[in-house]
Amino acid sequence: MHLERLTLILEIVGQKQEATVADICAHSDLPKPTAYRLVQDLVAVGLLEPVARGTFSIGLRLKQITHSEQSDRALLEIIGPTLKQAAGQYGSAFFLSRLRGKSVEIIHVETPETGVSYLHPGLGKRPLHACSCSKAVAAFSPDLFLTSDLEGRLRAYTEFTLTNVQDLEAEFETIRKRGFAECVEEIERGMCSVAAPLAPNGPGATLSIGATGSVRVFTPAFRKKLGPKITQIAREMLANLGWDAAQDAKISG
Repeated sequence: MHLERLTLILEIVGQKQEATVADICAHSDLPKPTAYRLVQDLVAVGLLEPVARGTFSIGLRLKQITHSEQSDRALLEIIGPTLKQAAGQYGSAFFLSRLRGKSVEIIHVETPETGVSYLHPGLGKRPLHACSCSKAVAAFSPDLFLTSDLEGRLRAYTEFTLTNVQDLEAEFETIRKRGFAECVEEIERGMCSVAAPLAPNGPGATLSIGATGSVRVFTPAFRKKLGPKITQIAREMLANLGWDAAQDAKISG
């Protein structure tokens, strides 16, 4: 019954594009207090969002769920060739990661075909505090990573993993300023990576691309040059997806 009521509200708002609690009550048998409470529940999880005082529309989270062009397959059709080209150009494995729920996971990897030695990062979830692909997303998603709740709970994968909340907050600030994140032996000894979000906000902030390699190859000087390059590639991918600033505003509105 509870799920049916929530679904009914989403259907009413979706059909009207914008609706008030009074509208919802008029098109259902819900009493006003119940409708108001359910609407607030939906707003809290991003399925509805307020557009004016007392008026609501479908939320960004639900739009992202229902946009087929944001499926893994659709993204890879556009992003995959560019990742493959970058892997060949830089002789390193390049990866695509995305925010799924409350975690970031690597969903695709392209490797060079030139016979050079490279490190494959593997697929799957990555810790939000100890991998460049996830830090690149978390730094621009303040609601995703509430550092105040994590004191003493951050796992040390190596002696280089940041486990102090203040240190992590400082690194997030650095990532926001320069536009890309680094991981230097923080999740595995001998391995480094550099990653950037596709954009600092909007749907692009939920995706990151990056490259990984050994500490021998990914020296500080190499990472300093590679970071801006990856950021530039990410912005080009954003444009290829059609997710420019205007599109971000359209999707979020």
